[in-house]
Amino acid sequence: MAIIGQGLVLMVAGMGIVYLFLTVLIIVAKYSSAFVARFDSIIPQEAPKKAAKPAAAAGGDDANIALAIAVALNG
Repeated sequence: MAIIGQGLVLMVAGMGIVYLFLTVLIIVAKYSSAFVARFDSIIPQEAPKKAAKPAAAAGGDDANIALAIAVALNG
């Protein structure tokens, strides 16, 4: 029975350490988020750049698709 008691003590200690670590992790993440938000205005973020639309060839895509279908059907 002593070994079961030691196992339970070890289990409770391990779970306590994990719980403590996760609590500290949440607190640190919360305060670091507030810290970064406070100084966010010092370095302004760049506006996201719009992706350039590819120049569509005049009927080139349709012709390529038709060619691919023809090749696939004829083997």
